[in-house]
Amino acid sequence: MTTTELPHPSAWRAFRAILWRDLFVTGKEFWVFLVQAALQPIFMLFIFARVLGAGGYVTEEYAHLLLPGIVALTAFLTALQAVAFPLIMEFSFTKEIEDRLLAPLPTVMVAFEKLVLAITRAMVAAVLMFPIGSLVLGSAPWNPSGIWLLVGALFLGTWMSGAIGLTLGTLVPPNRISIMFAVILTPLMFTGAVQYPWMSLESLRWFQVVTAFNPLTYLSEAVRAAVVPEVPHIAPWICLLGLVVGGTIFTIIGVRGFMKRAIS
Repeated sequence: MTTTELPHPSAWRAFRAILWRDLFVTGKEFWVFLVQAALQPIFMLFIFARVLGAGGYVTEEYAHLLLPGIVALTAFLTALQAVAFPLIMEFSFTKEIEDRLLAPLPTVMVAFEKLVLAITRAMVAAVLMFPIGSLVLGSAPWNPSGIWLLVGALFLGTWMSGAIGLTLGTLVPPNRISIMFAVILTPLMFTGAVQYPWMSLESLRWFQVVTAFNPLTYLSEAVRAAVVPEVPHIAPWICLLGLVVGGTIFTIIGVRGFMKRAIS
C-alpha cells in the first residue's frame, strides 16, 4: 500500500492498536507523566504568584492572570516533548520506530499517531493544571461561557506544538538536540505571553513585536481570553487562526521530515 492510498480498515485497526498501547503505557506510568508535565509549571506558579504574592510584590489578580498562561505553557511543552524526545530516541538509539514502520498501515499514519498521542497527553496535562493551580494559589479563575474557546484553543495549540516536536524530532541531529532545546525552550517560555498579557506590552513595542512571532503567544492569549476575558487580550479569532496556520505549516514540515527519515 502506498502512502497516497486511502487507509484500509486493517490500517485503522493497527493505528488504534498502536495508539492504545501508547496511551496504556502513559496511564500505567501516570505519576511519571504528571511529574514531567506539571513539576516546572507548579514551581512557576508557586514562586511567581504565591511567594511573590506573600511578599506583596504581586496581587491576587496577577495570580489569576498567570494561571491561564501556565496552563498554555504546560499544554505546549507537554505536546512538544511527547513527540520530539521519543522520536529522537527511536530513530537514533532504540530503533523502536522500525517496529512501528513494519505495522500494516501507511508510514504517514505512524507520524499522525505521534501527533494524536501528543495532543491527548497535553490536553490531560492542561486540564489537570486547573485543580493543581487552585491548590497552589488557593483559588483558580473559571469562566463557564468560555469553555468551548478553551477546548478549541488547547486542541489547536497542542496540535501545533506536537507538530513542532515532530519537526524538531526528525530534522535536528541527535547530537544537537540538547543544544537546540536549550536555545529554543527558554525564549519560548519567556516570549510566549505566559507571565503577562500581550496587550500590556504596548509601551515596549519592540518586545511586543518579538512575542508576536512566538506561536505560544497565541495559545496563551486564547486561554486567557477563555478563562479571564476581562483581561485585555488578542482577539480570539486571531489566536485561533494563528494556531491553525502554525499547526498546518509545522505538520507539513514535520511529516515530510518524518517520511524522509523513515524511508532513508
